[in-house]
Amino acid sequence: MPACSSSWQLPDQIADVLPSEARHIEELRRLFLDTARSYGYELVMPPLLEHLESLLTGTGEALDLQTFKLIDQLSGRTLGLRADTTPQVARIDAHLLNRSGVARLCYCGPVLHTRAERPHATREPLQFGAEIYGHAGLEADLEAQLLALEGLRAAGVSELAVDMADVRIINSLLAGATINAPTMALIHAALAAKDASELHSLTTSLNGGISSAAREGLKALLQLYGDEKVLTEAEKVLPPAPGVHEALQNLKWLASHVGAAKVGIDLADLRGYAYYSGIRFAIYGQGAELARGGRYDEVGAVFGRRRPAVGFSLDLKELVRVLPPRPLKAAIRAPWGEEAGLHAAIARLRADGETVTCVLPGHEHEVSEFDCDRELAKAAGQWGVQPLKKAA
Repeated sequence: MPACSSSWQLPDQIADVLPSEARHIEELRRLFLDTARSYGYELVMPPLLEHLESLLTGTGEALDLQTFKLIDQLSGRTLGLRADTTPQVARIDAHLLNRSGVARLCYCGPVLHTRAERPHATREPLQFGAEIYGHAGLEADLEAQLLALEGLRAAGVSELAVDMADVRIINSLLAGATINAPTMALIHAALAAKDASELHSLTTSLNGGISSAAREGLKALLQLYGDEKVLTEAEKVLPPAPGVHEALQNLKWLASHVGAAKVGIDLADLRGYAYYSGIRFAIYGQGAELARGGRYDEVGAVFGRRRPAVGFSLDLKELVRVLPPRPLKAAIRAPWGEEAGLHAAIARLRADGETVTCVLPGHEHEVSEFDCDRELAKAAGQWGVQPLKKAA
């Protein structure tokens, strides 16, 4: 029976990665892991598959909807394919390492999404992330941002920009208000979309569930975006709710310490508000959002340890998509042969870090994924490397 003509096709937004791009991704993976190690981060490798209740404990509805589920043929229990690695790393910190002091952990591996996060994105990101546990101060927030920025600069991204916000501002404005979870989600969506009409409709429909000061504070957030000057303006127009002043001062401190990166502030953009517990940030470059992170002190609470935690993650596949292609790697072309001297010469070159491609008989004119700019040739009875003579 002939094979189906579509048997080679992959699911929507799932793709093979071909040699040149795969090499670029692998180089970036090594670069980010080496950069994290230079900061003192230790590599961990959580499993791709876990019992669903363990994988989703405390993560909220959004991650549940992004998670593929299947039945374990051995136990009959429902398993999940991870859609985010951060909860797994929190479990490792809480239960397996169980350290009392600071723990710096990093990871890099695939995650799977039931739906892509944005148009043209993959449903199989290669997620790199770094998390620091055990320190509640701003120093940890700053370290996470600096590590992300250094890795992106080393990857070749220029003109980086960091956007910041703090979920504690809106939480302080709404402290004591009677708002159910669906309405709270709609309020956050209206704030993120800068939809003043929708925000007014939502807050006035609460029938006293929210104070007039809080209502005016939410309205003011719609205009509080721009550079660091926004924070000074926010101190003037936001009501003096407990925690607001401290959050604004924290943002000012971070904005003054991130170095050469351009800083943007958008106090109404609180994506992931149910996940983050403090400052959240996103890093942009090459016209795209490349990394996101922030403080999520509650992430380990469901595992029995409410540890301070802050970190970030990014998709290496998305990063490669916005970077210029790498040139082909230089290589040495060698003839195929059985001579011991030839084999020894090839072995020495490879031990020195060179790429040596042996031309198999009958394939002398095939195109390679490498730029063979030199060749191994025999002269005066000795094998040596010389410039490759290009065909005219």
